[in-house]
Amino acid sequence: MKCNFGTVVVVAGFAGILSFSFLAAAIGSEYWYIIEVNKPNQTDTEDLNSHSGLWRTYEGKNGSSHDFYPFSDSTNYTETERRLLGMHRVIVILLPLSLVLLVFGGICGLVSSLAQSHALLTVTASYFLLCSLLTLSGVSLYISYSHQALEEIKRQVGAEQLAGVQVCFGWSLGVAVLSFSLEVITGALLLLAGRMARLQQSSTICTAVVA
Repeated sequence: MKCNFGTVVVVAGFAGILSFSFLAAAIGSEYWYIIEVNKPNQTDTEDLNSHSGLWRTYEGKNGSSHDFYPFSDSTNYTETERRLLGMHRVIVILLPLSLVLLVFGGICGLVSSLAQSHALLTVTASYFLLCSLLTLSGVSLYISYSHQALEEIKRQVGAEQLAGVQVCFGWSLGVAVLSFSLEVITGALLLLAGRMARLQQSSTICTAVVA
């Protein structure tokens, strides 16, 4: 039982560390959204390509960049632009918040594993599952935000102007989704470890009573 418990908490620990690392990499990288221009009648289309992160967009072969300011004054924006800006604000709050909470979750997980406490392990598992919901909410909101932003651009410039323009999500989003999956796995393993700890405690109590 001890060996199995130790294996479960070690795997949960590695999964938690990986989830933190992947989410940090996703937040800090600039490949959430990729735009590639491929128009046959236009040369140097690479200068029109771009890729975006949560706070910055890079354009062209030289990688010139400009920053997003989601907390800037939106007085002169249209209603749609204000809605998109609000969604962006929530995204850049939710994902870093989930990252910070993972740090405290890791500390709680270490303490509860050393104590082999059923109650602490269960609470920590629930905590990681809550973090996974925050990560999933941030990722889902980003996907919705990107689709709505594209629809707004189509409405402004016309769909024909976007012919030959390919848009897709980049590896940064995939890494964030992987982080979410690992958070869920960590929570599930800690729940299992909590059950093992309770069974071990019950076995110890029964042995003491019989003795």
